[in-house]
Amino acid sequence: MRPIVDKDLCIGDGACVEICPEVFELRDDGLAYVINEDPGPELHDRVRESVEACPTEAIIIEED
Repeated sequence: MRPIVDKDLCIGDGACVEICPEVFELRDDGLAYVINEDPGPELHDRVRESVEACPTEAIIIEED
């Protein structure tokens, strides 16, 4: 699993960071970034939850 944030769609809502701060962070530009490009299986459910919670559908997952 590899999460990706589309910077053109991200509005910096921060839901992903609240749900899974081990994988996402908000930076000074107000956008979300992936800080863990290869999250372990213990985080997969929360990464998927972050995808569902994103109001602009800016997060996608590339499956291995």
